[in-house]
Amino acid sequence: MESPHGLQASLHLARRMASLEPSATLAMAAKASLMAASGIPVIDLSVGEPDFPTPGHICQAAEAAIRAGKTKYTPAAGIPELRKAVAADYSRRTGLTVTPAQVVVSCGAKHALHNVCVSLLDEGDEVIVPAPYWVSYAELIKLSGAIPVLLETRIEDDFKLRPEALRAALTPRTRMLLLCSPSNPTGVVYSGDELRALADCAIEANLAVVADEIYDQLVFDGRQAVSFPTLRPGLEERTVVVAGVSKTYSMTGWRIGWTISPEPLAKAMGNLQSQETSNPCSVSQHAAVAALTGPQECVAEMCRAFQSRRDLVVRKLTAIPGVRLPQIGGAFYAFFDIRQALARSAAGGGTVLGPTTSAQWCEALLEREHVALVAGSAFGTEGHVRMSFAAAEDKLTEGLARIARFLA
Repeated sequence: MESPHGLQASLHLARRMASLEPSATLAMAAKASLMAASGIPVIDLSVGEPDFPTPGHICQAAEAAIRAGKTKYTPAAGIPELRKAVAADYSRRTGLTVTPAQVVVSCGAKHALHNVCVSLLDEGDEVIVPAPYWVSYAELIKLSGAIPVLLETRIEDDFKLRPEALRAALTPRTRMLLLCSPSNPTGVVYSGDELRALADCAIEANLAVVADEIYDQLVFDGRQAVSFPTLRPGLEERTVVVAGVSKTYSMTGWRIGWTISPEPLAKAMGNLQSQETSNPCSVSQHAAVAALTGPQECVAEMCRAFQSRRDLVVRKLTAIPGVRLPQIGGAFYAFFDIRQALARSAAGGGTVLGPTTSAQWCEALLEREHVALVAGSAFGTEGHVRMSFAAAEDKLTEGLARIARFLA
């Protein structure tokens, strides 16, 4: 006998699965891929993945590791060479000295975030997350038994969390603040002063802080992404930095991310990981060592290309009547406002343009103009959509022309 879920009666899904949402970005990418496979000329601007190949010296290091037999289990928290390289790279770039014992290498930054949530959060704890937020934050928090408290931010403030809003959201159950700068999905970059104001709130309220800094080297116009623990003395004792090689070195499929945290927490997360997954891919770890210790011009070159694309995207989008977007200082996303278009549809009873939600709008754009974007509702902010500009400029130009035509 089957249950309503299609499972045998003896197999009941755990309650935690009932509220788990699938990744909207991966779902849209899968839909675009199916259309492209059927011969439709889809322009997929949905996935946050650099379109550049992994640099050659990194691939060569992986090949050398395979030939040398580096294909066995490693220590659960990562090989010593990689933990040392992560600590040295972070210390060099930020000026804050960290040790290899503070580093835990995981199967991507998403896995690293999961380790943090499971290791620090108890049932009913509250985690403040500014919206718009990366799609997996809320789900990872919920899976740990904690409660995501999603704080709305405004496009007029470049979608940045303001300290007064943070203070107003605090309750006796608030345990953690989760920040991402440079931001996915908005591309905004907090200044040092803006982060210091939030750091002061975190210290006053005795909060743990998770700083997702996966895009910290992809910044534009001469900016520097400020690492959160460097802002105030003692912040490193309450902060976990999450990062990895996926975006900086175009290594998304290699699945190497990490945390930098106080040593007792790092030890706990290493123990957790030893029971969950054991080590990250051994070959990928050796490739990541080469990424961090080898030539860095590949990063600068990719960053220059993204800045050029950012300029193109901003120029084209802001030329479309009614479209607004925040100041894009890093990463490779444009999170733009389509509320005027949705309002026109609503005023026409759904017959003028049709869609009245961002999800409907993205579905219609894909069907009519064959461009894949992701609905802002997936990031906790209705009335907006996210566009990745990790694509060649000719592809972006054509995609933007189709978007402008659709909005018109």
